[in-house]
Amino acid sequence: MALPDIPPVAGISLKPEHFRSALEARADGLWFEIHPENYMLDGGPRLRWLDAIREVHPLSLHGVAMSLGGPDRPDPQHLANWARLIERYEPVLISEHLAWSALDDVWFPDLLPVPMTRSALDRFCRNVDIMQTALGRQVLIENPARYVRFEGDGDEADFLAETVRRTGCGLLLDVNNLYVGSRNIDLNVQDWLRRIPADAIGEIHLAGHEVDTGLGEPLLIDTHGGPVAQPVWRLFETVIALIGPRPTLIERDTDLPAFGELIAERDRAARRLVPARKSAVAHV
Repeated sequence: MALPDIPPVAGISLKPEHFRSALEARADGLWFEIHPENYMLDGGPRLRWLDAIREVHPLSLHGVAMSLGGPDRPDPQHLANWARLIERYEPVLISEHLAWSALDDVWFPDLLPVPMTRSALDRFCRNVDIMQTALGRQVLIENPARYVRFEGDGDEADFLAETVRRTGCGLLLDVNNLYVGSRNIDLNVQDWLRRIPADAIGEIHLAGHEVDTGLGEPLLIDTHGGPVAQPVWRLFETVIALIGPRPTLIERDTDLPAFGELIAERDRAARRLVPARKSAVAHV
């Protein structure tokens, strides 16, 4: 499957607190990303707001509950709910996580880690195939925030690259997750970036993290609850210099600031994409 042909511009995760501001915003290239699970409704004000915003701005869908990394196959009703949203809003991108959150009809409100084993890879590829076939769309898979290594763990970059090769999926590169992994488990960022299939990266996420309240600086937690940290901005610059510009999202889920603060962060990302876009054109 080919990556969607959309420009490498910057967007913001959309929350109900900012519906009116989002509707009125006119920043060049602005787009919004939603968690589809919050909009799997038959009607009501949320969908009416989203209908209005979609008339002005592109949307993307970023799932958090498909549990692609779990042992069970994706839930058919959940896939049907996704399909209805895709038909209604024609999102420019759709994405999910290398994670799991369900087992035997028990659902956990978290993105749980997947061991990087051969059997886990087989199950994950099976589930990605099921999702893409059911939706008729390429799915971008997000690299996880890493906190521990499992005994017998394989290599994350190889796991993701093999998933791309076997399923035709794309990748969502979360730069904050990559930085958190480099600090928590000594993930080698430069090696990871060299071995990941750059052409498969269809989107970038930028988000905030915090230090663990018990362990402090030795453990960083991907919270999406604050501004993007300066080391993550520097890593973002490294990434776009290496792979070229990609659609980039400022991801904020908790401790929401004023909409203008998110736009300022979004504009900061957009400025870093423009020189890369010009450079890419100059080398064609």
